[in-house]
Amino acid sequence: MIQVFFEIALIIGIATLVGLIMQKLKQPLLIGYIVTGIIVSALNILSNISTIELFSKIGIALLLFVVGLHLNPKIIKEVGKVSLITGLGQVIFTSVIGFLVSILLGFSTVISIYIAIALTFSSTIIIMKLLSDRGDTNRLYGKISIGFLIVQDILAVLILMVVSSIAGSQGTNITFEIIKTVLIGILLVVIFFLIGLYVLPRFTKFLAKSQELLILFSISWALILSAVFHFFNFSIEVGAFLAGMTLSMSPYRHEISSRMRPIRDFFIVIFFILLGYQMNFSSVGLYIVPIILLSLFVLIGNPLIVIILMGKLGYSRRNGFLAGLTVAQISEFSLILVALGVTVGHVDTTILSLVTAVGLITMAGSSYMIIYADKIFPYISKYLKIFEKQGKKVDDASYNQDKPHDVIVFGYDRVGHDLLKHFKRNNINFLIVDYDPLTIQKLTRRRIPCIYGDVTNMELLDDLNLKETKMVISIISSYESNIMFINKIKEINKDLIIIVTSNNVENTFSLYKEGATHVIMPDLLGGEHISSMIEKHGFNKKKFLEEKFKHISSFENREDLHFEEV
Repeated sequence: MIQVFFEIALIIGIATLVGLIMQKLKQPLLIGYIVTGIIVSALNILSNISTIELFSKIGIALLLFVVGLHLNPKIIKEVGKVSLITGLGQVIFTSVIGFLVSILLGFSTVISIYIAIALTFSSTIIIMKLLSDRGDTNRLYGKISIGFLIVQDILAVLILMVVSSIAGSQGTNITFEIIKTVLIGILLVVIFFLIGLYVLPRFTKFLAKSQELLILFSISWALILSAVFHFFNFSIEVGAFLAGMTLSMSPYRHEISSRMRPIRDFFIVIFFILLGYQMNFSSVGLYIVPIILLSLFVLIGNPLIVIILMGKLGYSRRNGFLAGLTVAQISEFSLILVALGVTVGHVDTTILSLVTAVGLITMAGSSYMIIYADKIFPYISKYLKIFEKQGKKVDDASYNQDKPHDVIVFGYDRVGHDLLKHFKRNNINFLIVDYDPLTIQKLTRRRIPCIYGDVTNMELLDDLNLKETKMVISIISSYESNIMFINKIKEINKDLIIIVTSNNVENTFSLYKEGATHVIMPDLLGGEHISSMIEKHGFNKKKFLEEKFKHISSFENREDLHFEEV
């Protein structure tokens, strides 16, 4: 037992070091965990793999439990037509093409099915992290991407249910077993869904008086449902997912999710380390051509499918391209699916090694593609024009009288609201450019000059009449976006006053060096505002309360532009 403890401590230590390297390389930590497993295998550190396998199974169950927590059925209607069509369309086209490619590469029908399905799913963990890092979760393409990730996650769990239902079934019994177990599965889903809808919200409200009890119950609920589904010949992953989904209707789902995440992260690290440990490099060498071809299909083919589908639905090639990049890698679900296939005897470990290798390549490649998407797009934009519908685009809402503007503001947000009041009061011709279509729709209804777009769209900057503009203001805080913005503006009109936003001093100096006329620092302004209030009012609480009511009043004036996030 002590030896196992030291082995796990050593493995986690190696994972930390490799994770630091991955962070420097701007790569997902999942890749680092798989690389850790490869290192552990090469150094022959593990003496007993059974403990690691147990931790791995717990990690998968907790991962799906947390995914389920974020899939409240009430938000499915908010996903929208584009996410549903794009999500289903991409899965169908990718699986069909992937199956044909696998058959042509010489794989059997069963193996080709597993490979094809594995290629269809994109990594929720990686995409959500990258979208969050870029600050793009509220941009149109980000919302669409999150929407079809939800669609993919639901499909992935349904497929896991089917695979687990036919475990051990053979010959003529297979159809009967599938029908029987799927019907049992539907019955269990309905029962637990009703419990989640009518019982769990009240029960968790009672337990919420103690956070420890709430988390303890959540873990036990996940394990109980996993055990119930396993008893009826389903995988524990399906039970854990449903446990999360039933708790997603609880008002305390965010509290449960935030406290479960560290536990999940530890155990899921072990799962990916085990994947790397089990990689068979002799089979990787044997399948080098399929690995390269399948990786290229995922990196290029999957985004192309999304671009075509979104183009057919009337979206611009830019949003199609950005959303397409989010499907340019395979998912943790893909690895779980093939690992389950190994467990039930449908495929062998060499295929798991093949899919893991494709996962490493596509996760690494897509991460760089997403990070540098705004720099890549201008080079390939003209080639993507063939995928756009002619005429007005779905994402091209605007209220713009096509006249010169003294000031163009990129990003509405809080600062934009205050600027708008100043412009109106002083009769300044202005234009608002924002990447959130809902904001543009609401500004359009108020007949406020606005168009859909953002600072990283170089084509948009070319189309705007910047020769007669006196000032441009970027309220977007992304350093890389503002660098591109400044350089492009200087090319078009070097006499423009360029105001951009920064979150730290180091970036502020760099932006000034690049040519910014002035850099707004919200955090610094906030500190200056508090300091001036203390200097003005001292410790007079009555005066601070007066400031409070003024502040609340200013928010009420903006209420018509508020909306809920998807």
